Amino acid sequence: MDSSARIKQLISSLPELPGVYQYFNAAGKIIYVGKAKNLKKRVSSYFNKTSESVKTNILVRQIADLKYIVVNSENEALLLENNLIKQYQPRYNVLLKDGKSYPSICITRERFPRVFKTRNIVRNGSEYFGPYSSNYTLNLLLDIIHELYPLRTCNLSLTKESIERGKFQVCLKYHIHKCNGVCEAKESEEEYMTYINEVRQILRGNAHEISKLLFDEMQQLAAKLRFEEAQKVKEKLDLIEDFRSKTVVVNMAVRQIDVYGYIDDEENAYVSILRVNNGSIVQGQTIEYKKRLNDSKEELLAFGILELSQQLCSNSKNIIVPFLPEMFDDSLQFHIPQRGDQKKLLDLAMQNVKQYKLDRLKQAEKLNPDQRMMRILGSLQKLLQLKEMPLHIECFDNSNLSGSNAVAACVVFRKAKPCKKEYRRFTIKTVDGVDDYASMKEVVRRRYLRMQEENTSFPNLIIADGGVGQMEAIRQIVEDELHLNIPIAGLVKNDKHRTNELLFGFPPQSIGLKVTDDTFKFLAQVQDEVHRFAIAFHRKKRSKSQIKSELDEVKGIGEQSKNLLIKHFKSLKRAKEADFIELENLLGKHKANILYEHFRAK
Repeated sequence: MDSSARIKQLISSLPELPGVYQYFNAAGKIIYVGKAKNLKKRVSSYFNKTSESVKTNILVRQIADLKYIVVNSENEALLLENNLIKQYQPRYNVLLKDGKSYPSICITRERFPRVFKTRNIVRNGSEYFGPYSSNYTLNLLLDIIHELYPLRTCNLSLTKESIERGKFQVCLKYHIHKCNGVCEAKESEEEYMTYINEVRQILRGNAHEISKLLFDEMQQLAAKLRFEEAQKVKEKLDLIEDFRSKTVVVNMAVRQIDVYGYIDDEENAYVSILRVNNGSIVQGQTIEYKKRLNDSKEELLAFGILELSQQLCSNSKNIIVPFLPEMFDDSLQFHIPQRGDQKKLLDLAMQNVKQYKLDRLKQAEKLNPDQRMMRILGSLQKLLQLKEMPLHIECFDNSNLSGSNAVAACVVFRKAKPCKKEYRRFTIKTVDGVDDYASMKEVVRRRYLRMQEENTSFPNLIIADGGVGQMEAIRQIVEDELHLNIPIAGLVKNDKHRTNELLFGFPPQSIGLKVTDDTFKFLAQVQDEVHRFAIAFHRKKRSKSQIKSELDEVKGIGEQSKNLLIKHFKSLKRAKEADFIELENLLGKHKANILYEHFRAK
């Protein structure tokens, strides 16, 4: 498979989730790193149209492969993109940015340091944090800092001597409480440097330490009944927590560490790695194994760790895993975190390996559509412990309005696909009034007696659009009356009329299914289809009964003649008032005579 075909295949299975994508050239070198709120839409945009930018077109022609890392939010994608750009310095990231340098945050080396954004790195002892790939992230960070701390923004030379001489005066920032007036010695240098130290902690990713200090301060103020001051501290705490929830990918305290995710199915196992260095995710990769006969998940995870560490040249001794592997190297330290930053990393690794498995499954199912069908029906067979795969499924539903125009419907699914030519509609004949259970018995009896007479094959599974009562009604006919051995399930809807629960067995038991599972979605499709089919038939019958005309009672006057009368006279009243000659000219002598005599008899 050439690179263009491979790229198209990869794009078709990309998730519609936030994350970071990496483009590789034919030599396997990263040439571009980008972020996306929706990975599939963003990556597709490069290949679906020709860009107006020459540089972008050059980049697209160079792409031979792509990889991606899924994250929880767009803000996390911003930070991860920045980390990867700093790590690999891809050529086209610079080109597409028109050669502009990335901005950083500077803490100046001077008395009463300033904190501001800059693109110029001056080696004068000042501290620089970054660079940041996104102005949005940087500006958000600066806004938070200046909201939390009353730092000066002026560029005055605040030497001890000049302040003592009263050389400066406070500005507007002091009056709006954005600065504490250090230029007039209204705040000590020690107190100001406390703010700067806390700012350093935030920029290094240790905002949780600041949160803890603010929380303790708030508690102390509240204990002293200084509630107004406590409220101001709480507002700062809320800002810090909001920032942490939006922007922290990995805590800076997390040093060199490898995080592994693992997931498997009956045939394959998948192992992913996230490499973390100084609080930044610097690499991510996933590999796939074909299971042999007796491979355990502990063995497969060990194989994955060994191979991925060799591929990425990792020498990290600290490893986070979802469970302990079978390892032979005592120098490695394994951790299974239960909470905190390391647990978030493990969850992220698990999310990536699950997404990789899903993408591989989508790719395989596009090449072999029957694979999805076999997977869904196989899962259903396993859930219900059926003797054979339910290749032929029939589902029943009935519909009426206060007992009037009672109907029922049967839909047929073969190999998980609707077989519309085998759908059947039933007009309820033997039930008076509202009795859904009796109606269900009638249609099931009629359906399977007919199949017995025609000697056609019975379904592998019967599904009732309803709960315990409908299932029992079907069972009484299928098992007790017709002596057939066909499994019966029931689908129950919630208050919002959506598929909510699968019932099976006698007495019926609830079968656990996730709403995101493909098997659940298939069952919901079956239930929606039989409901739609029954409702459509019911509405058709009700509509016919509502437009019934007196002309329907006249023998010898068919549908075509009725339409001619309605079209000519516009109403039944005018037709009744018409003379014989007018009716004869319209319908002929014979039909005119029948109709004329009918109207006069009335």
